[in-house]
Amino acid sequence: MKKLVVALFIFFSIHTFSQTASAAKEVFEKIKKESKIDGNDKTIYNILNEFYDKNLQAENDEMGPDTVEKIQKLASDSETKNLHILMLFLMYQQHISQTAMVGKKPNPEFQVATIKLLEEETKNVYGKIPAIIYIYQYEALDNSDKKAEAKAIAVQGLKEYPDSVPLKVYTYISTKDPSIKDDLVKNHSNHWMVKQFDIKNIKNP
Repeated sequence: MKKLVVALFIFFSIHTFSQTASAAKEVFEKIKKESKIDGNDKTIYNILNEFYDKNLQAENDEMGPDTVEKIQKLASDSETKNLHILMLFLMYQQHISQTAMVGKKPNPEFQVATIKLLEEETKNVYGKIPAIIYIYQYEALDNSDKKAEAKAIAVQGLKEYPDSVPLKVYTYISTKDPSIKDDLVKNHSNHWMVKQFDIKNIKNP
């Protein structure tokens, strides 16, 4: 991934725990029991989309301190509805950031389990899976060498979010569809992921 938004975790600290699949589920269930669940309150859904828009979809990092402050405020307020979703998202982000800072790869088991929980919970609460969850699902499955499953997630995510540049990138990497490459090179050549993966110079089969 791009920049890992380390500032977010300097301003907001999550309790350290054993980052395994079972630990993730256990911590999540405890937080969920204390959360006020309301599918009509889109505050957390919207902040996930803002994170996606400014940190992943944008050509360059556009996530400023205002978004960090919003997340910090929501996460520290026990009255925030659907807080369990935000906390699980932050636990995932923390793991990715911490492992990257020490030059290690994320725990694929933790990644897959956490993102699966996020997928299920956002769908149950909001009736829709945010684009960022599809992107993280792809990365988790790809990191677990589950290439076929990762491909299926990227393709499905792109159907749901046809304008998502990250999902276009991952779908192209998985399928080598030349039409997707042409679109990325022609319309999104300055996007950080298109540059990072050097899409322009990848040869189609």
